[in-house]
Amino acid sequence: MIKTDQKSATAGPDDGGERLDRFLARALEGDGLSRSRLKALIDDGHVVASGATISDPSHRIKPGQTYVLTVPEAVAAEPEGQAMDLTVVYEDAHLIVVDKPAGLVVHPAAGNLDRTLVNALIAHCGTSLSGIGGVKRPGIVHRIDKDTSGLLVAAKHDAAHTGLSALFAAHDIERVYAALVWGLPSPMEGEVDAAIGRDPTNRKRMAVVRHGGKSALTYYRVVRAFGLAAARVDAELATGRTHQIRVHLTHIGHPLIGDPVYGRASRARKAALSAPAQAQVAAFSRQALHARVLGFVHPITGKKLRFESELPSDMKDLETVLATGATGS
Repeated sequence: MIKTDQKSATAGPDDGGERLDRFLARALEGDGLSRSRLKALIDDGHVVASGATISDPSHRIKPGQTYVLTVPEAVAAEPEGQAMDLTVVYEDAHLIVVDKPAGLVVHPAAGNLDRTLVNALIAHCGTSLSGIGGVKRPGIVHRIDKDTSGLLVAAKHDAAHTGLSALFAAHDIERVYAALVWGLPSPMEGEVDAAIGRDPTNRKRMAVVRHGGKSALTYYRVVRAFGLAAARVDAELATGRTHQIRVHLTHIGHPLIGDPVYGRASRARKAALSAPAQAQVAAFSRQALHARVLGFVHPITGKKLRFESELPSDMKDLETVLATGATGS
């Protein structure tokens, strides 16, 4: 079990308007927490004030307000290489693109300290793997959720890592996800432009928020409709926020099938499926999301690269169930 430590700081009359990360760095000076560490903890939803989670490091301090910081126990050991089957889509001396299966965690964290993609990459790439992404995330420049499948690129050395990170920061990466969602979006093609932040009532969830979130933009297009019960959608990321597609599609009323956090379906949509189809859909054990396209300019060679991944078998089977079990499709 991961231990935690709580620290609190109350803002004085002269602290009003100061950034949260700066205030905590000053107020907790001597506790061994750098401003960058504090910023990461805030981003991860570890600061609460008056019962509400604050996940914006630039949040402005209010005099008299007490800010409670929960610090998870650090896990200092470096990840070790563990030989695992990897589906390598592309590899050269600078980077590697893999097709991640659902169920595989990208990098070590509390609750998943080994048997991650990072452990597999260390075993596959050896000592060349970049460490610039952090001790726990060597070579990693982006991630996809444990139960999301699909394409992911990792860097093998610092120059490639820096170049890839710049592409992601500039949103100069093509990323298209295939999703199976409840209901039929209308219009059939559009965009969701809504800031995302920590859900103020549950810091383990993300949500569309009015204040304190990060700008987020998703383009979507219906690829196939299954009556009014469900649809297959292509969702393209213009930004890359945590759970962005899952949150945005839920926000417009079309959560992902199988999503344990955001994926509740209405009775009407379930009823638009045959009883056998309802049973098979209910048994689908993950969010129906697959990173199917990844395109970018190689940070070292300048070559344009674009990769596509077919739907994994479980999503293919689910699509077949929806096609045969939806009334009116």
